Amino acid sequence: MTRVRRAGIGMLGLGIAYFLWYVPYSALAKAMSSGLFPVTHGPIGGVVLLPAAALGMLCAMPVTLTALRWWKYARRRSWRGLSLPWPGRETAMSAFWMALIVGTTTLNFTFPGVSILLMLVLMRIETLVLSPSVDLVRRRKIHRYSLVALGFSALSAVVALSDVDNYLLTLGAVASLSGYLAGYTGRFLIMSRHAKTGDLARDRRYFVEEHMTTPVLLLALLALPALIGQGATMQALRDGFSTFLATPAALPAFAIGVCYEGLFVFTTLIFLDRREYSFCMPVHVCSSLLAGVAASFALTASYGTAPPSAAQFAAAGCVILAAFSLAYPAIRAKLAASTTRERVLLFVCGGNAVRSPMAAAVARAELAGAGVRGWAVRSAGVSVADPGGGVSPRAAEALRELDIPVPAHSARPLTRRMCAESTTVYCMTRAHRAAAVAMAPELSDRIVCLDPGEDVREPTGSRVSYADCARRIRELVRRRVRESLACYPALPVSGG
Repeated sequence: MTRVRRAGIGMLGLGIAYFLWYVPYSALAKAMSSGLFPVTHGPIGGVVLLPAAALGMLCAMPVTLTALRWWKYARRRSWRGLSLPWPGRETAMSAFWMALIVGTTTLNFTFPGVSILLMLVLMRIETLVLSPSVDLVRRRKIHRYSLVALGFSALSAVVALSDVDNYLLTLGAVASLSGYLAGYTGRFLIMSRHAKTGDLARDRRYFVEEHMTTPVLLLALLALPALIGQGATMQALRDGFSTFLATPAALPAFAIGVCYEGLFVFTTLIFLDRREYSFCMPVHVCSSLLAGVAASFALTASYGTAPPSAAQFAAAGCVILAAFSLAYPAIRAKLAASTTRERVLLFVCGGNAVRSPMAAAVARAELAGAGVRGWAVRSAGVSVADPGGGVSPRAAEALRELDIPVPAHSARPLTRRMCAESTTVYCMTRAHRAAAVAMAPELSDRIVCLDPGEDVREPTGSRVSYADCARRIRELVRRRVRESLACYPALPVSGG
């Protein structure tokens, strides 16, 4: 249950590392497909490059996970006496979508007639419009900042695509961009359900299992049509697995995959950051677009290629504005939180009579026992049937058995303002979290489940059931309080 906080400098560091890997990755893909390297003896098609790039990623993957010492987070399966790391069903499916992203991203930079920056603009437009598009399909409310972001994205697309004299977008490029969007749609849906929980072990398990499975699935997806070998595309894949690997050009193609392995690490860490989720997209967008600019000018300086057009730079600027429009509510909430003189832990259940008052009582006792000042503890419910009511007698009895003072309590319904004033909102169940997030979607990064792995259900009525629930809540709250104290320094309070 340990949770790690990434501060602003942490996210900045991830963004810089992502940028540093993306520059050589995109430059290598474009240079090889354009025939700029002497060893290539002319342009090499993106489909031919893919097998060598996938092999490079496969070889770099175990080095990465070994250097991180994260193999231990993967689930295991026994085979002939060996305990092997093995993905779960959800991470295997996420790896399938990620393999689609890896393949299409590499292809996108190899199409003739389009610049690195133009393809990055189009890819980032797709990821920016993904979330509000899903909301529209599910008939959720679209907030003004999302509409502004959509407007900037649409403007970027118009600016980029109207610059017809500086690009040639083929049907193959359109199909690859469509595959890229499909990959991110599938991956984000799985990631939102099975990761980004704040549970360090769970998030790292997702990272490792997706990471170790993606290059294997990518090679399988490429090998199957190569074995069939019918048509120009399948024959190109077969060439990529055979004759091309015996040429000197295979080494820089291999390096493309190694570079993608590096950026894969950092883009995944960016998106797995729970508390900074609203800042994930701006970091992702800005780092990659700046990398596209740097790669483009590096090729211009080294080989005299044409730089991106002014319209493409303008389109990239619109994409960055769209990204920060999406982040506006979270930035505003973060700035407001930074000005408060008090940290607040808010516990949420249904009726605010049993679980959340017990959790609040435990948290107060833990903070008092640690001698910590500058923190407030509150509780509320998403479906309070008896506003103003006290703690359930059974819950009060369970607290006394644990030598935890029973607080004076008045049940109250959860409000958006309570969420906004809280440092972290701990919900007893996923349904409670969903209700709180629906009330304040821009604060979703601070609204979490007390136990990300399993709901804390209401006790059934017996004294033993209440006692068991109280003991479980005590253990969970103790962990969460320790995490909060590690994440946030104690604040000074007035009055000595």
